[in-house]
Amino acid sequence: MLYGKLSELSEKEIQFLIERGGELSSVNDIVSSILGDVRTEGDMALRKYTQHFDGTSIDAIEVPLEEIEKAYNTIDKELIEHLEIAASNIRKFHEAQIPKMMWSMQLAPGIELGQKITALASVGAYVPGGRASYPSTALMTVIPAKVAGVRNVVMCTPPGPDGKVNPLTLAAAKIAGADHVYRVGGVQAIGAMAFGTDSVMKVDKIVGPGNVYVTVAKMQIRDMAEIDFPAGPSEVLIIADESAHPAMVAADMIAQAEHDPHAISVLVTTSEKLASRVKEEVLEQAKSTTRGEIVSSSLNNAAILIADTIDQCIDISNSFAPEHLEIMTKNDDMVLGKIEHAGSIFVGSYAPVSVGDYASGTNHVLPTAGYARIHSGLNIMHFLKISSIQRISKEGLATVRDTVISLAEKEGLQAHADAIRIRFSDPG
Repeated sequence: MLYGKLSELSEKEIQFLIERGGELSSVNDIVSSILGDVRTEGDMALRKYTQHFDGTSIDAIEVPLEEIEKAYNTIDKELIEHLEIAASNIRKFHEAQIPKMMWSMQLAPGIELGQKITALASVGAYVPGGRASYPSTALMTVIPAKVAGVRNVVMCTPPGPDGKVNPLTLAAAKIAGADHVYRVGGVQAIGAMAFGTDSVMKVDKIVGPGNVYVTVAKMQIRDMAEIDFPAGPSEVLIIADESAHPAMVAADMIAQAEHDPHAISVLVTTSEKLASRVKEEVLEQAKSTTRGEIVSSSLNNAAILIADTIDQCIDISNSFAPEHLEIMTKNDDMVLGKIEHAGSIFVGSYAPVSVGDYASGTNHVLPTAGYARIHSGLNIMHFLKISSIQRISKEGLATVRDTVISLAEKEGLQAHADAIRIRFSDPG
């Protein structure tokens, strides 16, 4: 764990923290090879790599409806209710994001401009498995797509050692409204959705988080399918002052650390006392976590940094561009107003990342590794596309006739100019 005053850290140490994510390039060749096999071998490659990486053989790649129904019916009813509550909140939040689907304006007499928004035809949702099941990610990826009006939403998720998908993940897929569920994960799942196979539907866009291999796979198939953004190992940055509770801050760092050995937890604070107490709490709380080995590895990536001013904390956060940002300060609104880059922002001591991960309604599929500088977290617009519209009369065209002809001829595109002139020539 990196610990110390920002003023005493070397520029190299700070840059290493900010420029995390360099491991992506190290797996390019492996990912490319797997994708190539999936493209040429289809289902045979999916079965081969599932056996290799997941240690299980699969026959039927698509999970039948009967298996999904059985899973739903075997889950504890109280847990189903909690999934329904989370799903309802996620649905309400994303419904509030829906833009006006068509509008128009009169630019000038005879010139009416506007736009029409339509949903993508098909979307693939990747739901990780492996170390844990993530029914919450099924809700977070499938529900917004369905709210947007996507007709075909398919889901890929790794099978367990028995060749079956975790029943809780299947129940969440049913609640979310997935049209098809496939028991395949990793790079091979991304390839299957991008290229299509005999069993897996080819989609227009792939969304969802994953490990470094899944992230690189998404980046490599963009000539075949669009993606949301790179979403790899999870991370949190916490801005706190002396008003923050050390145990709460430490708990949130540990919660982030238990995701993955490559997860990153960072505290930037103006209080040396808080920093010291949080470090003690992190080390103490880590002893009792159920995912101790993962937490221990992840904390090697953690940092507790002491800044001179709150503005310095904000500057570090904006340079880091965290996936998750927590603000625990006396003047939360001031800090919030100065934040420029963050995937999802949690304001106040009672807004931990955990609540956004599951039930508040905001989306937990977010850009990592600094990509929050240029990407938004998963939202309704990821599933929509915009077409511009122009409705122009002869009168309206006349007002821009000379401009179009002049510019077209200047660019050497005579036919473009003639397409305007012919509309004002004698019809005979």
